[in-house]
Amino acid sequence: MDKQTPVVETKWLYALIGVAVLVNFSGLFVPVIGPDGTLYACIAKTMAQTNNFVDLYAYGHDWLDKPHLPFWVTALSFRLFGISTWAYKLPGILFMMMGAFYTYLFGKSLYNKQTGLWATLILLTAQHIVLSNNDVRAEPYLTGLIIASVYHLYQSHTKNSYWQLLWGCLFAACAIMTKGVFAVIPIGGAIAGHFMITRQWKQLFSLRWLAAIVLTLIFIVPELYCLYQQFDLHPEKLIFDKHCVSGVRFFFWDSQFGRFFNTGPIKGHGDPSFFIHTTLWAFLPWSLLLFVAIYQFIKKGARHIQTTEWYCISGSLLTFLLFSTSKFQLPHYLNIVYPFFAIITAQYLQNVRQLKSIKAIRVAQTIVTGLMALLIIGLNYFYQPETWNLSAAICLLLCIAGLLYLPHRVTRGVVAQMVVLTAIVSFFVNIYLNTIFYSSLLKYQAGGEAAMWINQNNIQNLPVVQLNDEYVSSFTFYIKSQVNTITDDNPKNYPVTPFIFYGKADRIKQLAELGWQIKSLKLFERYWVSRLKPKFLNKATRAQELTEMQVVYIDPQPKR
Repeated sequence: MDKQTPVVETKWLYALIGVAVLVNFSGLFVPVIGPDGTLYACIAKTMAQTNNFVDLYAYGHDWLDKPHLPFWVTALSFRLFGISTWAYKLPGILFMMMGAFYTYLFGKSLYNKQTGLWATLILLTAQHIVLSNNDVRAEPYLTGLIIASVYHLYQSHTKNSYWQLLWGCLFAACAIMTKGVFAVIPIGGAIAGHFMITRQWKQLFSLRWLAAIVLTLIFIVPELYCLYQQFDLHPEKLIFDKHCVSGVRFFFWDSQFGRFFNTGPIKGHGDPSFFIHTTLWAFLPWSLLLFVAIYQFIKKGARHIQTTEWYCISGSLLTFLLFSTSKFQLPHYLNIVYPFFAIITAQYLQNVRQLKSIKAIRVAQTIVTGLMALLIIGLNYFYQPETWNLSAAICLLLCIAGLLYLPHRVTRGVVAQMVVLTAIVSFFVNIYLNTIFYSSLLKYQAGGEAAMWINQNNIQNLPVVQLNDEYVSSFTFYIKSQVNTITDDNPKNYPVTPFIFYGKADRIKQLAELGWQIKSLKLFERYWVSRLKPKFLNKATRAQELTEMQVVYIDPQPKR
């Protein structure tokens, strides 16, 4: 332990990290958020039910977009624990916890134990990390795998260990099998960037890294095999409205470089400033400190190039700059460099000594945390969730008590006090979001709610039918019975015997006009919960934004 750090402060730091872990698990039972999360859950559900771990299918059709590894892991979780919300989220959160552990190890190796602990706390309280552990997609997997790979490759160099190299390559391959070849950018950028800046040309061109490339290619063979089997061997399949689509080519080029250059089947519209203003909110409550830390790191490092570690700054900023020039940008893309950001921020906070800087940190963090708390209070006032419960209220009260009591009891250092205060505010914000706000919000993801209602009330086990639209994945994932998803809305495609139908009220009215016998069973209100707008968040205007959905009993035999 750092001699300058009191024992009591370190003990409380462990406790805060423990609370941060629990907060990241607090969304474990909140329904999976669509459309992406529920789509991925459906793909893994199909894999688990069919015992087909080679092919990826969505709604009965071949699916070519993301690599296999998250689906393999999730399908295995479904096989072990059954198909449920928490079984879908658990593996992703565990991979993120692995990333937090490797952030600690890397920060400790580069600096000291205290920096590693602070970096871990910063990472686990960064806003988009907590959000991604609720809205689980590929990013929690990827974040953990990338920092693990960098740590082991770093250890391979410093300890001249080929076992460490093997582990580094295995984690790198798993990262590639999670998101694609662009996963190597932060890994290669961290290692190569450090050697280039410190002019260690001999190390940069070591045969060790050629062996690393070969090993990584060997480790991704399972992914290449699956893609070749599903797509390359079947040129007759229609993928992206084309025949003769190569899954291997898509994996190596179109999926990543095609998006980067905007030449692939999936296109976007880039904004060079997108990730700057995204980081401002996504890395809260640490984002202002991060920008200062990066500036100070580069300023000081330029005077001591050979004795400075450049792994974190190289891996994060290279990825940041490349993603900023891309034409396809989403907020969660930057999660993969947050471990580097956390270490950069932690080492800055550990080393700040000037009284002027310390005062600035206190003022900045007081403003940031105050605004975050006010934002939650304002959100609660306008949204008026109906999901308040005693346990959530107790947790929030404990956070408020901690804000008043802990910072001055844990440490006498002003910076350390602000770290404690900032972490507790993050706990307050995210306990509220996960246990109250999202629990209420997901009631408006009508597909999942309707499916769960049908599971409990379809006693006769009647066939279940829904129409295909952008909302279907939540219904498909949560329904336990076989569901018939109709793409061509022709009456001839419906069952000829009685069935349960889930759809819009206007479509049900059209079916009634055919003379079919229809009995309303349950009404639901639907909203696209991943695209929040002020009118929806305000309870006074929310009704204008909702779409009425119904579960009905239909007998297609005409009334007599």
